[in-house]
Amino acid sequence: MSQDGAHGRYAGHALAGGRYQLRDLLGEGGMASVHLAYDSVLDRQVAIKTLHTELGREQAFRERFRREAQAVAKLTHTNIVSVFDTGEDDVAGTMTPYIVMEYVEGQPLGSVLDADVRQFGAMPADKALKVTADVLAALEISHEMGLVHRDIKPGNVMVTKRGVVKVMDFGIARAMQSGVTSMTQTGMVVGTPQYLSPEQALGRGVDARSDLYSVGIMLFQLVTGRLPFNADSALAIAYAHVQEEPVVPSSVNRALPPALDALVARALKKNPNERFPSAVAMRDECLRVAASLQPAAPNIVPGTPSQSGAGVASAVFPPVDQATPPPPGPVQTPYQPTPAPNPYNTPPAYGYPQQPAYQAPAAYAPQYAPTPAPAPARKSNTPVIVGSIVISLVAVGGLLLALKLGGDDSDNGGTTGSGSNASASASQSSESGSGSGSGSGSSDYKGPDLSKKIDAEECSEAAESYSDPDKIRLPDFRYKNLTSVKSCFQAAGWRMKETRIDENTYGKDTVMDQFPSAGTDADPEDMPVIELSVSTGNPS
Repeated sequence: MSQDGAHGRYAGHALAGGRYQLRDLLGEGGMASVHLAYDSVLDRQVAIKTLHTELGREQAFRERFRREAQAVAKLTHTNIVSVFDTGEDDVAGTMTPYIVMEYVEGQPLGSVLDADVRQFGAMPADKALKVTADVLAALEISHEMGLVHRDIKPGNVMVTKRGVVKVMDFGIARAMQSGVTSMTQTGMVVGTPQYLSPEQALGRGVDARSDLYSVGIMLFQLVTGRLPFNADSALAIAYAHVQEEPVVPSSVNRALPPALDALVARALKKNPNERFPSAVAMRDECLRVAASLQPAAPNIVPGTPSQSGAGVASAVFPPVDQATPPPPGPVQTPYQPTPAPNPYNTPPAYGYPQQPAYQAPAAYAPQYAPTPAPAPARKSNTPVIVGSIVISLVAVGGLLLALKLGGDDSDNGGTTGSGSNASASASQSSESGSGSGSGSGSSDYKGPDLSKKIDAEECSEAAESYSDPDKIRLPDFRYKNLTSVKSCFQAAGWRMKETRIDENTYGKDTVMDQFPSAGTDADPEDMPVIELSVSTGNPS
């Protein structure tokens, strides 16, 4: 039975003991199908997303999917499609995970854009900024709950008949990145290449600012009618996100003001530290630019402009770090500018106050900071060229590996340590073959960083849940040294489970991941075992 055929015959099936009756097929993608359904218990129409057959074959994935749906169900906002229920049922002879959502009478943002492109050449700027601001309002709520969407694109944004913008599919991308073997066997790529942030393309950890990059890509597409990066293959697109600069939107649509060019350019910075610090800050800027616009129809330039937007944001927004620029030298990382020690401490004069709720891990800035090199004398530039070529080849290899493995699985609980994760299993095998993981046989071994600590009070006096006063929010243990994390656990009487993984960027005994993820609600009277992925200090 073909996959398409199976999903085409889902209409008429009943789920949850007959409660949900599947009706018309509303849409179908690479990972799931969405049906209009009838909820016979509450007498209402709902939308039910059923994941494709190969994704439901493993119990580990189904359990992860269920947990993610529970977390997403707590998101309540006008601009978020509500999740009512989740489960798994036999569909066409296969146990299939499903999620029951609010039925939105409207159309995807992509269809709205297509209509505007046919009429105007692109979406009018004021309309595009309003849509973008509403998407950011939804992300503000999810980021406060510790949920990074990871797959923001027009296909995951609905517009109702009354013009209300609603974001959907929160948590699904992260569940897909739990690393179950059925995904890697089918060669699926999690996320959509055209909207991936550079850190996603490189397989690195992501935080809220990754979503803001994807929003910037989407805004560029809305106001120009085209994508900033497109190519014949997913690998080529991912490489462009990492290495190439987008053109200025106004070079495609001459009706756009410089302020919108600067907004998009800042959102699309390669270095996460140089983007907007939060969804709140980016939304405020969208509304400010929208308020300053003079009504004007799009004026699309035929062809493909080549004017880069690399310097536009810096001309309008102050650099994150106004210290002495880094000295010239060979390219050290794909992210050129030097980040500030506190990436969210943007000067208050521009209206972007510090946002503690979105503070990036302390180890994030060094990850993207170029290593200073002494200024060379008047010599040949051959070593620079050779070094650049080598770095480019390494980047391509990393991109290929990231896409092959289905995107990032290292952030917010991506590695469960349960043994079902393909990459975790490989790491465990590597660890068991290297003894204690001391790295005595590897010159790339990196020792522990004892400066990255977490206070014991963050466990013993954990923050209260946003939605339930009887629950707490789990702290963020990522990028902290294991010794301090154990002290934190002991202070609160919590239990942990360790899984060792090979990586030598952060050093031995650094917590690279956790499950449940940071910000997840937990009952202090019935605490779950918290699973930690901990670095061996050895190269992966």
